[in-house]
Amino acid sequence: MEKAPESLEIVLQYFADFTPAQIGQLAALEPLYKEWNAQINVISRKDIESLYEKHVLHSLAIAAAFELSPGQEVIDIGTGGGFPGIPLAIFFPETRFHLVDSIGKKIKVVEAVRTAAGLTNVTTQHIRAEDIKNKKFDLAVSRAVAPLGELWSWARPILRKPAPGRPGGLICLKGGDLSEEISESHTRPRIMEIYELFPREYFKEKYVLQVPFA
Repeated sequence: MEKAPESLEIVLQYFADFTPAQIGQLAALEPLYKEWNAQINVISRKDIESLYEKHVLHSLAIAAAFELSPGQEVIDIGTGGGFPGIPLAIFFPETRFHLVDSIGKKIKVVEAVRTAAGLTNVTTQHIRAEDIKNKKFDLAVSRAVAPLGELWSWARPILRKPAPGRPGGLICLKGGDLSEEISESHTRPRIMEIYELFPREYFKEKYVLQVPFA
């Protein structure tokens, strides 16, 4: 097996059980995103050099906190360039991910990355989550695309009750002082500090929040 690129080692130091195929998919992300970002700016210029820490590992905080199951259907609301959905789809190859965004050019990038990385468990849709009709998911994930109350109002109608022992509801990545946002959301999320999962400076004051299905 080829040695993983040094930047990918940031991810591998926290996860020891990737298969060679998964490591290959993860290694493919940096050149793919650099190529596409030069055409369509889906990741800030300053962050593209820290892709594995600020985007891939950040996304995988959800995987460190929750075990998703084979066959589960997960929607990534406002996926942008494919985060957290693409890294999670690599981590959980038997879980099905539906990545949606209201901006068509971002979905175009996600589709190109999905195809080049050989991700057969990812579907995409150019749509706002609140416009999805006649489809339900076991779980919604998202990364800081809107206040928690709005995210929950979009996610709640398209969620179904999860099977016993499986995570359900909304799991999202947030940062900073969340007290006012949580209060205004009228939800009672479970909160986990990412710094406790990945003790790196970048993850201070960053959190995984779960609003359970109710």
